[in-house]
Amino acid sequence: LRQARLTSGAMAAQEGTVLGDLISELPPTLKFADEEAKTLAFWEDIKAFKKQLELSEGKPEYTFYDGPPFATGLPHYGHILAGTIKDTVTRYATQRGNYVSRRAGWDCHGLPVEFEIDKTLGITSRDQVLEMGIAAYNAECRGIVSRYTKEWETTVKRLGRWIDFEDDYKTMNPDFMESVWWVFKELHKKGLVYRGFKVMPYSTACCTPLSNFEAGLNYKDVVDPSVTVSFPIKSEPDCSLLAWTTTPWTLPSNLALCVSTNEEFKYVKIQDVKTSKKYILMESRLVQLYPVMGGKKWKKDKNKTLFTVLETMIGAQLVGLEYEPLFDFFVADFGATAFKVIADGYVTADGGTGIVHQAPAFGEDDYRVCIANGVIEKGGILPCPIDFDGRYTDEVPNWKGVHVKEADESICEAIKATGRLINKTKYDHSYPFCWRSDTPLIYKAVPSWFVAVEKVKDKLLANNADTYWVPEFVKVGRFHNWLADARDWAISRNRFWGTPLPLWVSDDGEEIVAIGSIQELADLSGRPVESITDLHRESIDDIEIPSKQGKGMLKRVDEVFDCWFESGSMPYAQLHYPFENKERFEKGFPAHFIAEGLDQTRGWFYTLMVLSTCLFDKPAFTNLIVNGMVLASDGKKMSKRLKNYPDPNYVINEYGADALRMYLINSPVVRAEPLKFTEDGVRGVVRDVFIPWYSAFRFLVQNAERWQRTTGNTWTPNDAAATSSTNAIDAWVLSELEALVGFVHTEMQAYRLYTVMPRLVSFLDQLTKWYVRLNRERLKGNEGDEESNVGLSVLYRTLLKVASIMSPFTPYFCEFMYQHLRKLHPGINGSDPEALGSAESIHFVQLPDYDASVLNETLIKEMEALQIVVELGRKAREARKVSLKKPVKDMVVICADPVQINGLRKLESYVCSELNLFSLTVTDAEDQWCEYSATPNFGALGKRLGKRMGEMKKAVLELTSAQMIAFRKTQSLTLLGDFELNGDDLVVKRSFAGNTEQYSHMESDDGSIVVAVDCNEDDEGRVVNSWLARDVVGRVQKLRKAAGLEVADLVDVFVGETGDDAVTKALATPEQAEVVKTKLRCNVAGIGLLKPWMPLLAPADEGAVYNSSLTVAITRPAITLVDDAVADDFSFVPVDIVGQLVGSFDQVKLKAASPNSIKLKVDAQTINLVLGKHFYWSASDAVAAGLKA
Repeated sequence: LRQARLTSGAMAAQEGTVLGDLISELPPTLKFADEEAKTLAFWEDIKAFKKQLELSEGKPEYTFYDGPPFATGLPHYGHILAGTIKDTVTRYATQRGNYVSRRAGWDCHGLPVEFEIDKTLGITSRDQVLEMGIAAYNAECRGIVSRYTKEWETTVKRLGRWIDFEDDYKTMNPDFMESVWWVFKELHKKGLVYRGFKVMPYSTACCTPLSNFEAGLNYKDVVDPSVTVSFPIKSEPDCSLLAWTTTPWTLPSNLALCVSTNEEFKYVKIQDVKTSKKYILMESRLVQLYPVMGGKKWKKDKNKTLFTVLETMIGAQLVGLEYEPLFDFFVADFGATAFKVIADGYVTADGGTGIVHQAPAFGEDDYRVCIANGVIEKGGILPCPIDFDGRYTDEVPNWKGVHVKEADESICEAIKATGRLINKTKYDHSYPFCWRSDTPLIYKAVPSWFVAVEKVKDKLLANNADTYWVPEFVKVGRFHNWLADARDWAISRNRFWGTPLPLWVSDDGEEIVAIGSIQELADLSGRPVESITDLHRESIDDIEIPSKQGKGMLKRVDEVFDCWFESGSMPYAQLHYPFENKERFEKGFPAHFIAEGLDQTRGWFYTLMVLSTCLFDKPAFTNLIVNGMVLASDGKKMSKRLKNYPDPNYVINEYGADALRMYLINSPVVRAEPLKFTEDGVRGVVRDVFIPWYSAFRFLVQNAERWQRTTGNTWTPNDAAATSSTNAIDAWVLSELEALVGFVHTEMQAYRLYTVMPRLVSFLDQLTKWYVRLNRERLKGNEGDEESNVGLSVLYRTLLKVASIMSPFTPYFCEFMYQHLRKLHPGINGSDPEALGSAESIHFVQLPDYDASVLNETLIKEMEALQIVVELGRKAREARKVSLKKPVKDMVVICADPVQINGLRKLESYVCSELNLFSLTVTDAEDQWCEYSATPNFGALGKRLGKRMGEMKKAVLELTSAQMIAFRKTQSLTLLGDFELNGDDLVVKRSFAGNTEQYSHMESDDGSIVVAVDCNEDDEGRVVNSWLARDVVGRVQKLRKAAGLEVADLVDVFVGETGDDAVTKALATPEQAEVVKTKLRCNVAGIGLLKPWMPLLAPADEGAVYNSSLTVAITRPAITLVDDAVADDFSFVPVDIVGQLVGSFDQVKLKAASPNSIKLKVDAQTINLVLGKHFYWSASDAVAAGLKA
């Protein structure tokens, strides 16, 4: 078939032309992912990103900060989402006249790296690290920091994100670390750094404290022991206080018992009926001691079978009571101040016994309350008998070397042996686990260096108010509340692989020197500055500084920075500020834009805000987009183990990066809501957006090539003709295009990506489903070459402008479109590297400005009416099961809006074409076509009207149609002189008043338009004839598609019919013959003219239609013989032999050599076939000359 098409000469005119080459490059079905790979190679070849930066040099700088990810794992959908948002915004900023530096960054230090090394080397304790040496350990860490950077680079580039991986920054580089030191020293100089204790989430597997943010990353449901323990009162030995805990391992460190200060909570002294023992606990928590009381059938009068209440009191009456210590491990150190009852408001009646055991080293509230009540001193020693690995030390010899979580059972047995274990059960609850080691966390007091965040809380809140967030509710809610409750920030970690705290301290801790640069360290230590080439622990821990107070040599403290301090310092450290780039940084600070996930409200967003406020009393950023979390399709967290999500690389390679980008941005996740990721969603973007978009472009190229071949002229888009077109649909699509441009700029300046993408998708829908479809016949040339040229120029202008405005969002496909459209652009050989046509890439072109003069709101409203009417007309047809292929005589549109009425009348031909109508009637005579009825809302009005309700009912029944129509529009009406009816007070219903047997009617959602399709067939059979002709055209178009023909390819069409000849008769009518000829660009021949030497381009279409069986076939335009004339003049040779001979030649060459005759020799005899007498160059020509089958 392909050969048949080629030999037909259909492609001959294309060879050597731009459009011909384009057609060969545009298959019917495009594999978008494969084309993206070609585009990526093109970008690499021309160094597109680097060139874009060069072209924007010298323009105003738009500052963007990219939060550094860890490179110890592969990128997931969360990274892809944030990266897409960042890339879209920074591309947009660049293409709006800015210079935007985009440097990749890597978070190299901290727990993720150390944990990987600990797993690899089998390290389970801090001592093992010290034994192997910090230098050797850090060398291992350094070795895996960049493990996945190449994979990251491959995935990020394939996503279409332009970011500089060559000039990246790493938090482990000395320049970066030196700037971190400078930040810390500035805070230290301002008195915002101090040393203290803090009870923090602590990973015993990783030997380090975690931030509250990290502790919240991995909660699990667990079963822990739940124990109630007795504490005998010294002054009343036969009575005990009862405390409850789910952490028995903390009981050896008990120093106090805490009751509630809330006087509404009553405490009781009871005597147990069975044992006669006396206990004190909160009255409302007796169920902890007697679980049976929690049953639904338990009656209060049964309490006496369990216990007797001896006394009732409030918590304050218990304060000061001393009790017998559970263990004597800390009696010597704390006996004078501890082992007594204290009170605080944090104790509630939610659980336990209402008396809380206090271990100040293992609970944040415990620590606070014990300091407040003088049990321990702030900054003093703590009962913390746990080492870095979570094992008991010498202070608790009974369990020395045992991990705390493994000691629970043994401790309970020891307490039971003393008779003080009252009960022990299992407790199901949610508990935090280490996000790296997946082991249970504990809460532990650790000495730490703090940033005094609480001192600058008011400034933090004020600076947050000066920022702009999308969506805003995260700023004013979650983030504001986090800042309002901010506590001092523990910034030090007892680890090895990190930026060391630049503090040198005397042995007594009284002389402290903060270092802010390598030069300062060299000056104070006396070492040559060039000898200090790295700032990690192995390089500087041995450097000492002579004391200026006669305290010997100052040594560096043991800790390193929390990696969040480093990432919060990245605005300064990535530029090595203030040691380099001082002017550039200060000019570009705060950043114009940052973006990360919702989880960073307590992470990076917070640390950025804290450090910038402490340093400069400014926010670090002015604009921020917060994205939500990407979940698996079932709403659960994505899990590699569960394999509940498709691999990102598979999705990109299957559907394309642009489809994934658009799917993510056009979803709730861009406004901080969760997204349940589905592969079908990405596939849907390809189906609903990219395939129609590509089809519109391919349609342009095909019809431009057809125009070129038909006219013999080279087709070049005529922008002047496009913008001055008087065609209403042309003017409408250009107006919609300009509205889109204006909307994109407005919304992108407000960083609302989630509103931009739906509008872009909507416009593509308007372009492909309305403009192209309504203009199909015009663009194909069926309304003349000049109209076709104008329409094609409008379509070209639209596709080019859409490719430009959408380029930040879908960079690959817009580049694909531009590179093809550019070949047709008049300015392709221009010299401006940033102008459409001459620019080497669409991403070098500045985005189009909004031109309000092009916008025509009236046209847009008229087209909205057309679309509503067409959709309603289809529904009305479907309701009566009238096929769209079957024409109908008339459709009535009832509408009151004069703009819509005028528009529908102006666009009548388009409505008729879309709905296969012979005529369209547009009227505002609602009273002739519709009936109205009104019913008062008795429930709503009765209370307000009282006895006047009867009058209202009568007044409503007397309402005119005009009054009811007005109420439907305004939702307001005054009756009874002064009574105002609004909204739900009155229910007005409209019903169709026409002949429902003749008309199928539908009403728009807002009630503004009613359509009524006349379903009666006319007596003259005009409807049937049009329907049958349209059926034939549809069959031919299917055959052309099956044959893989291009728009410009001409064919001969043959139709055969057995039955009542309805189709043949329909095609014979002058009206339908002209319609079919216009659409098919040929005359339809009878099946008898189809000869064996005419190869079919596709298998013939056979089927039933109306009362006939129909056969439709297509061939290339083939020489058609006049059988009788050939037989009469050349009787010595059969007609079939002549046909086979002429059919074997290249018809194009044959016609070019001798357009009016064909000479053949058969058995030495000459046959001279004459055009018009013996043959025609096609069956269509033969039919036009009157030849019958």
